[in-house]
Amino acid sequence: MLKFRALLVAGALTAFPLPAWAGSPAQTPAPPAAPAQTPAPTATAAQSPAAPARQPARQPAAVAGQTVCGLPIPAPSRLPPADSKPVVFLVVPCFQKQGGSPVVEAQTYLYYIEMKNNVSVPSANRWVPYDEKSEQTVLGDFKRLWATNFLDDLAIDVQDYKFSNGVVGKMIVYDMEERQRVKIVDYVGSKKVEQSKIEEELKKKDLRIALDSFLDQGVIRKVAGVVREMYAEKGYEYAQVKPEVKSVSAASKTVNVSFNITEGPKVKIRAVDFQGNKAIGDGKLNRKMKENKAPGLFKFITGAGTFKEAKFEEDADLVVQYYREQGYVKAQVGQPELKILEDSKDGKSRFVQLQIPVTEGPRYRIGEVSFSGNTVVKTEGLRPLFKVEKSEWFNEKKIRKGFEKARELYGSAGYFEFTGVPEYAFPNDPKGPNGVAAADADAAAGPPPPAAGPMVKASTEPVVDITMRLEEGKQYFVNRIIFLGNTTTRDNVIRREVRLFEEGVFNTEALKYSVRRLNQLGYFKPLEGEAIDVQKTPNVEGRVDVRLKFEEQNRNQITFGAGVSQYEGFFGQLAFQTSNFLGRGETFSVSAQQGNRAKNYQVGFTEPFLFDRPITAGIDVFNQEIQYYNQFTQVSSGMNTVWGFPAGAFSRIFLSYSYQRVEVKNLNPLYLQAATAGGAVNNPFLTDSLLLSSGGQRRISKVGPSFLFNTIDNPIFPTTGRKLSLSMDVAGLGGNSKFYSGKSEAIIYAVHTRKTSIGLRAAFEFINPYGSTKNLPIFEKLFLGGEYSIRGFDIRSVGPRDLASGLVIGGNKSLLVNAEYLISIAGPVRLVLFADAGQVRDNGQKFGWKEPVQVLTRVNGLSAADAATGLYGVGGFNSDLPTRIDTVGQTTAFKTSTGAEIRFFMPVLNVPFRLIFAMNPSRGNVLDNNLQPEKRFKFRFAVGTTF
Repeated sequence: MLKFRALLVAGALTAFPLPAWAGSPAQTPAPPAAPAQTPAPTATAAQSPAAPARQPARQPAAVAGQTVCGLPIPAPSRLPPADSKPVVFLVVPCFQKQGGSPVVEAQTYLYYIEMKNNVSVPSANRWVPYDEKSEQTVLGDFKRLWATNFLDDLAIDVQDYKFSNGVVGKMIVYDMEERQRVKIVDYVGSKKVEQSKIEEELKKKDLRIALDSFLDQGVIRKVAGVVREMYAEKGYEYAQVKPEVKSVSAASKTVNVSFNITEGPKVKIRAVDFQGNKAIGDGKLNRKMKENKAPGLFKFITGAGTFKEAKFEEDADLVVQYYREQGYVKAQVGQPELKILEDSKDGKSRFVQLQIPVTEGPRYRIGEVSFSGNTVVKTEGLRPLFKVEKSEWFNEKKIRKGFEKARELYGSAGYFEFTGVPEYAFPNDPKGPNGVAAADADAAAGPPPPAAGPMVKASTEPVVDITMRLEEGKQYFVNRIIFLGNTTTRDNVIRREVRLFEEGVFNTEALKYSVRRLNQLGYFKPLEGEAIDVQKTPNVEGRVDVRLKFEEQNRNQITFGAGVSQYEGFFGQLAFQTSNFLGRGETFSVSAQQGNRAKNYQVGFTEPFLFDRPITAGIDVFNQEIQYYNQFTQVSSGMNTVWGFPAGAFSRIFLSYSYQRVEVKNLNPLYLQAATAGGAVNNPFLTDSLLLSSGGQRRISKVGPSFLFNTIDNPIFPTTGRKLSLSMDVAGLGGNSKFYSGKSEAIIYAVHTRKTSIGLRAAFEFINPYGSTKNLPIFEKLFLGGEYSIRGFDIRSVGPRDLASGLVIGGNKSLLVNAEYLISIAGPVRLVLFADAGQVRDNGQKFGWKEPVQVLTRVNGLSAADAATGLYGVGGFNSDLPTRIDTVGQTTAFKTSTGAEIRFFMPVLNVPFRLIFAMNPSRGNVLDNNLQPEKRFKFRFAVGTTF
């Protein structure tokens, strides 16, 4: 008797005579649709022969007392020939263990049972012999049914039935029990990890327990493991995840799957103890780790202090890397041990000491340096890339940088598969009797073999010989460059920024350069990772296809509504601006703004590639009115035009010309009081600066060159790159104001960690009159203060002041320094820690660390009550008494502001929105726009970036 069985979980599948729901054995069902989330059929049933003409339906009488799969065996309508060998009598799908009926449609199982086409048909007097071929067919049915993954248990049993004439009939019973289906999946007790986060992580790992899918214990175990890992990443090393399967309905074979989570205490590192280190202290090694480190002052930012076992290997690599940079080539870090110190009173935290074993080994100097495997580039060309010299302390960082430069060199020539690794030899290490270095034996896994004799000591200090082994690979050329996803931006706008060429050498450095230029445009989300796809061209030797997958960002903004800012006050505006006009890469803007402090009407257009050449041409026409609070109102109208030309990689030279008519009105009466006294001119310099002697108007016609070098990666949220700008303007021809000015600015961004970066800016600016212009107009003078320079001070509040009125009259040179530590919080949100410092000086004054505190004293008149209140005269008070300037002390010349701001991207405005909290530690001699001493703390909001 043939029997075989498969068991998935627990239980078995039996056999069952072909019931009424299964149809006639002679019929072949159409291929069924697989149930949801099940594999496709692995075999196709053979086609059955044409069925004979059907007789009138008649149920044969059952054989008395005989059953199969709990059902009576039907009596055959005819008997096989008396001398026949065993014949196939019945094919029986059986689901007796689950109540006799399947959940999956019956025709689905018949589709996989090929024996249904090889069963005898007594009414047609067709008898199929049961032989070795039949057994092979049954075995194939078993494999096909089991491969469906529908079943928990499957057994095929071949039973004998004796006809009345003695011939043996074979009944093939397919005993099946279906797998359970999932109705509900829930996570019970999950507080620290949200269910949505769990589902996202499962999706990343291609794990999912879908509703109405078959229960799979293997998948359940994997899901429980993923959930445990997620809790461990958050420091919950003692979290337990216990899956529980509850039956909902035995008839429908449905279950609920619950993952019962006990979070346990969060493991927090109180201290890290490195054991075995002598050359380098615990504190320095702790700082080299990234995740599992003792908490510091900024633990709320860095996340330090939480134990993350899965991240320890990365931390150990960082420690080993640091050791190797100090010359300890064979340094090793072992597995950590957790020494439990105490639990918090509420039981939510468990404090531990992290004990990490360290083996330092000797410190090595560099011996011989050689190269192997290089044929394209000679050794003489490679050696300068590796800044290592014989007899100096070994530093693996120099070797890594050397390989990076070598990779760039080979990549620029098309050898993008280039790889290289250093090999080390230790000629002076103590040798055992078998010639193996003792240090190498100590570092090997497992105990070293016992020495057969005494160790042979080296006669010189430890030395490491380095062999740079290179695998150059083959040279590749570009087959096609393909752009995907640029639904708005035209291909030619992208292609003109790309420095790779089809049929040219595949230059990896040119590809990096192209990606940086494309990211600088700001038209797309940053190109990185899978968005840059380089694949070898199929069936073409030495060729690659480069695919750049773009995701457009909306660079068109239509703005209408109202708002308020420190610079503009309350305002209403309607504007349209785009930096990618009609997908051509052109900049176009038109705006109208009306407010209680600012009015602005402007139209501008810039073409970055004039005549399909890298020539920038732009023009804008404007009419502006800006009220500087408590100072004056500036009314300007005119135009600007600019022309730009490439000057190298990421560099451009510009030539600009502007003409504008400027009027100063609504002067603060204190300005007039300071300029005139008793109807006479009291301060000729201030009178000229305020345009009192020229009808309140000036015409400014100026021209000037500028230079710009910019490698900053992103205009909205920069993380890396440098920017250098130099400009010079000369005003005179065509106007009635003559001056020259210059400005230099340097900006650098550098990545610090995966989520943090550092930004620095230094700027210097000057302006001087010449010719017939003796005094600069006040709107051309230099000031600092506001969210774009020194964040904690009011706009235009830092600079030389008139002692009589207290108003800032500006200077002719300024120095500004800004520093930012940018922390990515989530998505488009950043936390920015900042520090700003700057000072403004006028003619005859030098930059310095200190500046005098001065008061204006009237000779033979009232004296100042103190230095703070006596700086300025009382409004409306006039006196003909002579005055003198007294110095009453010193204060810091650099005005400083430090604090934090939340910066998040506003898609509608296409600029970052900022909430700024600032503290002003150095604010001597500075008044705010209300002419009150500047406050120590300030809170304000703004848009854009400081630099």
